[in-house]
Amino acid sequence: MNGEGKRILIVEDDPGLRFTMSDALEGKGFAVTGADNGAEAIRRLLDETFDVVVTDLRLPGKDGMEVLREARGKIPPPSVVVMTGYGSVESAVAAMKSGAEDYLPKPFPMEALLLLLDKILRLRSLEKENRELKRRILSQSRFDDLVGRSKTMHDLFDLVSTVAGTDATVLLLGESGTGKELVARALHRRGKRKDGPFVALNCSAIPESLFEAEMFGYEKGAFTGADRRRAGKIEQADGGTLFFDEVSEIPLSAQAKLLRVLEERSFTRLGGSDTVRVDLRVISATNRKDLKAMVDEGRFRMDLYYRLNVFEIRLPPLRERREDIPLLVEHFVEKLGGGRRVSEKAMALLLDHPFPGNVRELWNVMERASILCGEGTIGPENLPPEFLGARTSPSAIPLPDEILPLKDAVRRFEAAYIEKALQASGGSKTRASDLLQIGRKALWERMKK
Repeated sequence: MNGEGKRILIVEDDPGLRFTMSDALEGKGFAVTGADNGAEAIRRLLDETFDVVVTDLRLPGKDGMEVLREARGKIPPPSVVVMTGYGSVESAVAAMKSGAEDYLPKPFPMEALLLLLDKILRLRSLEKENRELKRRILSQSRFDDLVGRSKTMHDLFDLVSTVAGTDATVLLLGESGTGKELVARALHRRGKRKDGPFVALNCSAIPESLFEAEMFGYEKGAFTGADRRRAGKIEQADGGTLFFDEVSEIPLSAQAKLLRVLEERSFTRLGGSDTVRVDLRVISATNRKDLKAMVDEGRFRMDLYYRLNVFEIRLPPLRERREDIPLLVEHFVEKLGGGRRVSEKAMALLLDHPFPGNVRELWNVMERASILCGEGTIGPENLPPEFLGARTSPSAIPLPDEILPLKDAVRRFEAAYIEKALQASGGSKTRASDLLQIGRKALWERMKK
């Protein structure tokens, strides 16, 4: 075994044993530092970097468990081997539960120490290679903040690259949670206006009575409470990109005015008479499967639809690109930090889940699982109940005992189903509307009923 370049910290209060260990390790090329008590070892750990710490558990002053905790708190942490006296196996087991790699019962031959260090360093080397490989794979499968190696995602990356450098107005179509805003931001960052602002407007979150004020801004005195001039989202986006999320929820009364902005790149603030000119790019998005159907029904202006839909990009739901789930899981685990990993059983359950909430749902699941598992391995027990087959299906909602008029039965079912969606979203009406794939305003109206 060649220990060239590897740094070892030996913490042992017996000077004879400490010298014997140092001599054996230095003979194999290791750079060895010694400490005869826990306090000195902790000072060394604060000031220096080590590959492996070999520490006795029983030390004067601060003991080996304190040395272990200090070592595990470093980034990156060194591997830790604990030495125990005869009959102290329980202490060694406790140390391994706290993060020690292995233990050596005293007395031990130096060959046993050398073999153990060889195993640990080989494993560290493999883990480092594995992390580098995963990073390379992820870098090849990442497009700005979008992650995927499936053909559908690479086709999406190509489309974004093609249209980003143009002035074309883009319409993003996709279910809730597929990453429409991430695509909009990627288009902005790769476009001509990347140095300008990116302004997002969630059309479903604004009451109809306030929509025009939010979009166009207003002059002082335009209405009760307008005590100063306020720039709207369109004006704020001047020189950059304006992103209309859930554009299908724009009130009909405001659609004609938005059309003028797209055609003339100018508008007037509420209560004002001056024309404000803007230079911006408009990107819009909707989770409606068929925005054109709204046009046919008279709920969305046809001329505005064609102005917004110059270049259409459809985002695939997660269930249509399941091969990206392991990559996304790895990306989220890395983003959440803590050095966690996902067990094979948990990954199998993730791959089998339909993910109606798409990538957003996967992120929420991984964030929850990371909290529950601490710094260990994410297992099936850390996933939500529905991943284990315990989810209550809509058909399990109890039917009324009596036969009601159909409209009353439908209303009762709808109320129960909305209540389930609110429970699943932790009481968030915005998340519940995403799960139900209806606008927030529509959800409010149904809740009132």
